[in-house]
Amino acid sequence: MKGEGKMKSKMKWVGLVGLVLSAFSIFVHILLARFTEEGIAEYQSSVTIFSWRPIFQSADFSTNSPLYRRLWGPVRHLESLHPDANPRGYYTGPSSQTNGFIFVRIQGGFHEIRNSICDAVVVSQLLNATLVMPEIQQTTSSKGISSQFKSFAYLYNEDQFVLALAKDVKVVKTLPKDLKGARRKKEIPLFKVPYSASPYYYLRHVLPVLKKHSVVELVVSDGGCLRAILPPHFEEYQRLRCRVAFHALRFRQEVQELATKILQRLRAPGRPFIAYDPGMTREALAYHGCAELFQDVHTELIQHKRSWMMKRGFVKGKLLVNSAEARFNGFCPLMPEEIGILLRAYGYSWDTIIYVSGGEVFGGQRTLIPLHGMFENVVDRTSLSTHWELSRLYGHEVDLVNSKPGPPPFIEEETKHKAWKNAGPRPRPLPPPPARPKSYNIEGWWGWVAESDNEPDSTVMELRTNAHKLLWEAIDYIVCVEADVFIPGFDRDGKGHPNFGSLVMGHRLYHSAASKTYRPDRKEAAKLIEEIREHMYQANHTWVKSVRRHLRKTLLDGLIEASKKSKPLSLISHPVPECSCLRHDSFETSKNTSLSTSSSQVWTALGVAHQCPAWMDTESVPVLKEMEKEEDLDEDDSSSSDIFFMQRGKSHEGDGEANNKGENQLEDQEELEGGDI
Repeated sequence: MKGEGKMKSKMKWVGLVGLVLSAFSIFVHILLARFTEEGIAEYQSSVTIFSWRPIFQSADFSTNSPLYRRLWGPVRHLESLHPDANPRGYYTGPSSQTNGFIFVRIQGGFHEIRNSICDAVVVSQLLNATLVMPEIQQTTSSKGISSQFKSFAYLYNEDQFVLALAKDVKVVKTLPKDLKGARRKKEIPLFKVPYSASPYYYLRHVLPVLKKHSVVELVVSDGGCLRAILPPHFEEYQRLRCRVAFHALRFRQEVQELATKILQRLRAPGRPFIAYDPGMTREALAYHGCAELFQDVHTELIQHKRSWMMKRGFVKGKLLVNSAEARFNGFCPLMPEEIGILLRAYGYSWDTIIYVSGGEVFGGQRTLIPLHGMFENVVDRTSLSTHWELSRLYGHEVDLVNSKPGPPPFIEEETKHKAWKNAGPRPRPLPPPPARPKSYNIEGWWGWVAESDNEPDSTVMELRTNAHKLLWEAIDYIVCVEADVFIPGFDRDGKGHPNFGSLVMGHRLYHSAASKTYRPDRKEAAKLIEEIREHMYQANHTWVKSVRRHLRKTLLDGLIEASKKSKPLSLISHPVPECSCLRHDSFETSKNTSLSTSSSQVWTALGVAHQCPAWMDTESVPVLKEMEKEEDLDEDDSSSSDIFFMQRGKSHEGDGEANNKGENQLEDQEELEGGDI
């Protein structure tokens, strides 16, 4: 018996030691995974990491073919355009004595915040004022987000902002103590500045108050507090806007690092990629009357939002809008399916990598199914990052308790009844039941859509998610700016102003004007897609040519159109010509090439006449002989004949003969127009 007891005791100790060693091994593995140099080893294209495994038709990918230059090569007319936001004339920097402090509260989403910060800096310089670090309401009104990042620092790098603007505006992180107290007591003057205000508004109305009180508070709510196009003698302020948007506004380090990792993972297979911004937010769809593009509850949600906007004067017009007519007039976004059709028709193969950006795609993943059907490698930030990486981005956040109301306990009801019975001989009414907040079904839609014109107040978790969306869009912004090709589905927001995609296009135009950025004409694109709607799988050569001609034209014509439509509403969505210059050698090159006439026409249309300083001419213009001998970039390729089927070795037996005929027809013909883009 004693021997058996000792044996059992030994077995227990052995089991306990085994459990301890197993727990220690797991702990060591977790530490190694988290704190090694790269955190998680960068993946190889043949291994499944995260939720994406890239699938390609073949390992060979020629970068010297005419097809590659047509799909991914630079826009040659714009290669001479160089960023130049430095002061060019007389420019006064910040003086030691300023007229006071300007404190700015900014309301709105990602693109509205970015626009408003640029305007706030220009207003501070205009009034010779000290700018206090702007406050972002999207973060200060949120509950439960990390306390280590406060307001501006939640999204942007404060130190970089202060240093980059040291020669332009004096920036401080907080108000002096006495003014902080006055602000808490609401004793400092407050201006709810109008959208797109004139510089003279600030000189006449704000400056006298600033000088008198040494501080003013500005509330900016519409995504901009200064007119986008200023008089000629204010041109240096336009370049200041560019310095703010493209140099001073850097995202905080954690955002930059994660965006860089995502870019590395996108480029790891050795292929270029397309960034696509759908621009389909509920507010934008409601404002432009595009409810009928969706079905069922989504249509109801859009219409409810439109009704709400009409009652508050944001929208003028009818509640019921013919969405089909609005789509044909170019007022509605291009759906993901339509973008996929255009890209496949242009020649992008089914294995092209497409990065889908945007904090919200209204309709959810269901609207992206057709795009996934046309392209195998459709990814976003969630499929290229881990949950731990995103959690690290948010910082330490408090746990939020689920505050969903439940029924009052039965015991409490019994206690109330007994107290009422024992209250005395005088009859008393039953106490009213406790107020119970409204709760809705799982979808969370039908209840309040049917009951009230007002949507329910945001929960604490929804407020936190809104703050997270700013970080998601910051990551998407970096990826879209660095993409080989960018195409937006829409360029307007829920107020009719330039949206996220517009700011991306402006940033790409500033830093790398020659990179491929399509700006589809939605009106013309809708007509082209409607032509093939009934026979989508039998696209003929004439239609493919029309699509290619349209997308090719948007590389330049869309740019000129943006100078008329987007620029009057937001300078940083089209920073040309104020913040650009032409290289010296481009003038000499244009005299000796066939591109001289067309390039000069583009520069004239964009208004670019300023020559870059000599020290900027570090890169040479492409060799003339190569440009002269270059073949027509719009030659047809066999991949476009089967634009809606993925080619994976085996083709459909019934379609093989038809596809071969289509390929032969396309290979026998060549497109002769537009080869010099």
